[in-house]
Amino acid sequence: MQHRRKGRRTLLPIGAAVVATTVAAVGGLLITVRGVGGTGESQDRPSATPAVARIDCVKKGQLPGSGSTAQQNAMEHWIKEYQRACPGAQVAYNPVGSGAGVNQFLREAKAFGGTDGALKPDEVERSRDICRGGRGIDLPMLGGPIAIGYNLSGVDDLVLDAPTLARIFDSEIKEWDDPAIRELNPGTDLPDLPIQAVHRSDDSGTTQNFMAYLSGAAPEQWPYEGSKTWQGKGGHSADGSDNVASEVSSDHGAIGYFELSFATSLDIPTVEVDTGAPEPVAPSPKTASAGIATAQVVGKGKDLSLELDYSTTKSGAYPIVLVTYEVVCDKGNPAATLAVLKSFLTYTAGDEGQEILPSIQYAPLPEAIASRVRAVVGTLS
Repeated sequence: MQHRRKGRRTLLPIGAAVVATTVAAVGGLLITVRGVGGTGESQDRPSATPAVARIDCVKKGQLPGSGSTAQQNAMEHWIKEYQRACPGAQVAYNPVGSGAGVNQFLREAKAFGGTDGALKPDEVERSRDICRGGRGIDLPMLGGPIAIGYNLSGVDDLVLDAPTLARIFDSEIKEWDDPAIRELNPGTDLPDLPIQAVHRSDDSGTTQNFMAYLSGAAPEQWPYEGSKTWQGKGGHSADGSDNVASEVSSDHGAIGYFELSFATSLDIPTVEVDTGAPEPVAPSPKTASAGIATAQVVGKGKDLSLELDYSTTKSGAYPIVLVTYEVVCDKGNPAATLAVLKSFLTYTAGDEGQEILPSIQYAPLPEAIASRVRAVVGTLS
């Protein structure tokens, strides 16, 4: 399908402090933001430090969590705003990666784990040992577009579809002026230049979700499973989204995948995806939320794990998205952390917690999903 683009896109702005935190996102960093004054009651405050409204605060308690680095920026903002309103509670989040976060939760080292992929069946079984009388469940909390960034001098707009992306990242399309790319970009002067496809060398939820998109939307061209370990042939590799983005930024002819905030911070142009909708879709918090809205809840009981529709043709729905879950016990949560766990997650899944997400390049949950998350959080015991 051929489309005419409307001109160069303007990347969404992001504050310098947010950029620094995103690019420096590495395992082992402990985010602990302590109360900075205020109460759960409404009162006048300086505009520079507004209080979070309508939080059902607890008077005291500690809540340790760890896991996904993809949600690190959101957790930092959430903790800061929550504790501004609820100074008696102390929340800490250690962004050590999805796998480590789940494992720490399953060892009872943390009260919740953050992960970019839902619990596996064997992990659910292990969770029964720590969730007395219950099991571990997945609560979606935020989304994010996985951008496809590229470095091609003179090409300000680029459209690709799932089959073409699959062939590029599996080293079957090797030149930028390949007929398949030209067909999707009529009128664009594509150079006779080798493609340098860059993927993650480390296991990551970003890789897992990107490959899940390729296998879901282009199964004939991408025969691999959506695992955390890269499966495609050839290409270059780099450790972490920050290094993939840096390689794309510095190497003419490169293309790679990473969270949108990395493209924004390095001013890397991003691919618009031809999904079969009337117009190709660019990555943004809004279009990612629309993509998540096409998902179905497939979890059982109180588990709200999602199945994304990677082949959606809905107008304005960006299909390459990552959803981060908070893993908790449906029953058997430690009494010492239960009250603050429910208070904090009710805030993060609420209007106040979700509405800050677009400003830091995350996608809010569709309200139909967020309301179910809040309902489940209210029943945790």
